[in-house]
Amino acid sequence: MKRWLLFILVVLLTLAFVVVPVFLIQPFRPQTARSLEVGYELRRWSPWLTIATAALSLALVVLIWRGSRRWWAKALAVVLLVPVGASAWFARQNHFEWMFKPLSNAAYAPAGEVDFVNDDDMVLAVERGGERVAYPVRLMAYHHLVADDVAGTPLLPTY
Repeated sequence: MKRWLLFILVVLLTLAFVVVPVFLIQPFRPQTARSLEVGYELRRWSPWLTIATAALSLALVVLIWRGSRRWWAKALAVVLLVPVGASAWFARQNHFEWMFKPLSNAAYAPAGEVDFVNDDDMVLAVERGGERVAYPVRLMAYHHLVADDVAGTPLLPTY
């Protein structure tokens, strides 16, 4: 019974290593500096932590397998390895790229022709070589990145 309890706790901990950063760092949700710090720190350590918990999970499954006579207990132990393996895989993915898709084909309009930016809208503004551009924050909120070229200089504004 103690092995099962420990195994279930390890499975939940392994899942937490990848779920918590995804939950803390989300588009369209207010974030605090502390939650971002925790999210990025967990994201940095999750590849190593999930390998350690996967090894511990595998060892626990071997112990559970050897100590159990019931086929369904053995099957359940093996099935519970699936979220552990998935977490170990997911910890090595850049899921932030899945959440924040760069805007690749941005369309631009001269300032005099723009009717969708209000006077009180926040913008990210860049001036280079006499050329000026502005990126409305509310339009960048989903993509967070815009690949652009201002006066022959490539840049990647982000919000």
